[in-house]
Amino acid sequence: MTDDLRAEFIRFALDSGVLRFGEFRTKAGRLSPYFFNAGLFCDGASLGRLAQFYADTLLAAESAGTLRFDMLFGPAYKGIPLASATAVALAQKGRNVAFAYNRKEAKDHGEGGALIGAPLAGRVVIVDDVISAGTSVGESMAIIRSHGAEPAAVLIALDREERSGNATQIGEFSAAQEVARTHAIPVIAIAGLHDLLHFLDSDGALSADLVAWREHVAAYRAQYGVSQQG
Repeated sequence: MTDDLRAEFIRFALDSGVLRFGEFRTKAGRLSPYFFNAGLFCDGASLGRLAQFYADTLLAAESAGTLRFDMLFGPAYKGIPLASATAVALAQKGRNVAFAYNRKEAKDHGEGGALIGAPLAGRVVIVDDVISAGTSVGESMAIIRSHGAEPAAVLIALDREERSGNATQIGEFSAAQEVARTHAIPVIAIAGLHDLLHFLDSDGALSADLVAWREHVAAYRAQYGVSQQG
C-alpha cells in the first residue's frame, strides 16, 4: 500500500463514521482520543470499498514478495463478511481465491461441523478488523492447522500500534507484535496509528476540529504506542 492509499483509507473511515475522535474508554481502561469501529462498515457500498482496500493491501504484499497466500479465512463473527467481501474484491482484480469461515459452535445436522466454505488448504490469510489481545488469532490458527493448512498472515484494517497492558501497567509489545512474535507470521494492516498521525499532519482539507485532535492522538501514542510496525 502506498502512502496515498493509506491516507485514502483513513479519509474513507472518517467519512463513514467508522473512525471517530473524542474520549473513548478502551477495554484496557485507557482513555483513547480516537475509536475505530469496523462494524459500522454496514452497507453494501462501504463494505465493498473496505474490501477493495483489503485486497489492494494483500496484493501489494504479494507483489513485494513479503507474502504468499492461497486462500482466506474469516473468524466468526466480524471476519466472516470481511473475508468473503475481500475474496470478491480479489476476484475483481483477477486473483480468484477460495475462502472459509467458522461457526462459534459446531453444527450437528445438515453439513455439520464448525467450518463453512472451501476446505482449508495451502497458505491461509486470516482476515479480521483489528487485533485486541490476539486470542481470536490463536483460535483461528489452531483451526487452520488442524485441517493441515498453514497460516500465512493476519490481515487487519487498522493497527493501533499500542502496547499491551492497561492504563498504568504498560507492556513492551503491541498485540500485533505479540502475534507476529508468538506465531512467526506477519501482521499486515491497511493502515496504522502512524499513518493516522501523518494524515492529520498533511491533509490541508481537514476541519479545525480534526486538526485539534492531532495533539491528543500524538500524546496518546507517546504514552502507549510502539515504534512503527513493519
